[in-house]
Amino acid sequence: MNAAPHPRPALPSRRSLLGGLLAGAALAAAPALAIPAHATARPAATPAPPSSPTATRPLLIGTYTSAEGGGTGIGTATYDTATGAITPGPVITGVENPSYLALHPSGATVYAVAEQDAGAVTAVALAPDGTYEVLGARPTGGSGPTHLSVHPSGRWLLSANYSSGSVAVHPVAADGSLGERTDLVTHSSPPPGPGQNGPHAHQIVTAPDGGHVLAVDLGTDTVYTYRLDESAGTLTEVSRAALAPGSGPRHLTFHPGGRFAYLACELDNSTVVCAYDPDSGTLTPGLGQSTGSGTGYPAQLVVTGDGSYAYLANRGPNSLTRYAVEDDGAALRLLDTVPVGGDWPRQLALSPDSSLLFAANQRSSTVTAFRVGSDGSLTPAGDPLPAPVAVCVLPLP
Repeated sequence: MNAAPHPRPALPSRRSLLGGLLAGAALAAAPALAIPAHATARPAATPAPPSSPTATRPLLIGTYTSAEGGGTGIGTATYDTATGAITPGPVITGVENPSYLALHPSGATVYAVAEQDAGAVTAVALAPDGTYEVLGARPTGGSGPTHLSVHPSGRWLLSANYSSGSVAVHPVAADGSLGERTDLVTHSSPPPGPGQNGPHAHQIVTAPDGGHVLAVDLGTDTVYTYRLDESAGTLTEVSRAALAPGSGPRHLTFHPGGRFAYLACELDNSTVVCAYDPDSGTLTPGLGQSTGSGTGYPAQLVVTGDGSYAYLANRGPNSLTRYAVEDDGAALRLLDTVPVGGDWPRQLALSPDSSLLFAANQRSSTVTAFRVGSDGSLTPAGDPLPAPVAVCVLPLP
């Protein structure tokens, strides 16, 4: 969790701002709710033209259930694919502190971190008939898990423990439920950056080549590349990418071409373009460049499905930076910044066709939506959706 802007965040306290997170929770099945049926997950495509038929698709919202004013589980809503207007729905209860969400490639299961001292990951089945079932939780072996992702094979769940600086792997069963952890790797070196007080794994994601897993550590200013043994569910480190000391890399986003990735660095307020070699898994960072936002505490970048534009959430000034992607992904050119329409944009997500962009605004407890123009411009779409301590938004295909 992120404290109010100040010159140099004291990292261990950033995630304690919202109060004591629960040490654990008993997760049980919950009642039915009207989540519209959804198809198998598919990659994002070129933004749809304005004449595309109107449809309504589901939207899931992550929150902190232990925070003052927080939610009671995973929020649900629907959004109009043409206008971006969001309509609230019921809550998936029985899930503690679901501050980050990820969808299984089948579209049938969503996974949530339980961001608390005794970290856990939770599986929730989403049935086509509109019902859901909490399938249970497994401990991550660390504290304060803040990110998770599903391997493209659909057989492994990867999670990052922020507070303890480690990454974990869990097997995924045929029904989407989780098995016992198969690996836990703690980032014990290099030493933490200046004032960063230990490793802080903030993200773990599979590269587009499918053969490598990258973990971004804000505390050690390092991105670790691992190879995942898809039989045993274990991680073997193959390379490291060092960022500038004190830069605080937070989230990495790949260009669709798979040869470049973009890092949002929280502590030195920069964006870094990185070259990526899919054969070796080696990530080579370039120089940090401006976010156009002053002291912005950048949170996350997203890239349109056609690879033409990238957007960055800036929490301090509550803005979105728009970049043009050039040279087949090798360069970002800053175009402008626009107000996000909320307070402290913690996370961004594009709709599957990249025609809409959503922002989860933690301090204003809202989700805002924007239509994405053919030139990458952002136009506010509809009214902000009230959503208690919104820290993650996940539009479903």
